[in-house]
Amino acid sequence: MLIVHVHVHVKPEAVEQFKQATIENAANSVKEPGIARFDVIQQSDDPTRFVLVEVYRSAEAPARHKETAHYQAWADKVADLLAEPRSRASYGNVFPADAGW
Repeated sequence: MLIVHVHVHVKPEAVEQFKQATIENAANSVKEPGIARFDVIQQSDDPTRFVLVEVYRSAEAPARHKETAHYQAWADKVADLLAEPRSRASYGNVFPADAGW
């Protein structure tokens, strides 16, 4: 498993537009065979901040995800909605070691 956290800071006036575009992307992403889970979470005390929690079945799956039409459409839609560039961090799961997702 490869877990990626994508940190996103959105312009205040663009929060709802970002949420709509991101939910559409997430709904399509979970249909990909290489994606075990795709969560979109919003910070409670700052609604302009989000984390996309992407759980991939293999190290190659993120590259395949970025080649999909829904990801490319999402990236185009949200480019002007961001207050700053996205950042990401990659993780490996410790427990459960064999999540079986």
